[in-house]
Amino acid sequence: MARSTARPVIRLKSTAGTGVTYVTRKNRRNNPDRLVLRKYDPVAGEHVAFREER
Repeated sequence: MARSTARPVIRLKSTAGTGVTYVTRKNRRNNPDRLVLRKYDPVAGEHVAFREER
């Protein structure tokens, strides 16, 4: 099955400045803006905001 361009793979980078990233997919049709998720940063040792980088 082919990968869809409507759900691209994106990288989420920590806003704590630790350099930690997560990789996920998002629906471009439902979320056209940059995605921001609160996830665990193991270097910082707490949950911080991870912002989509392009």
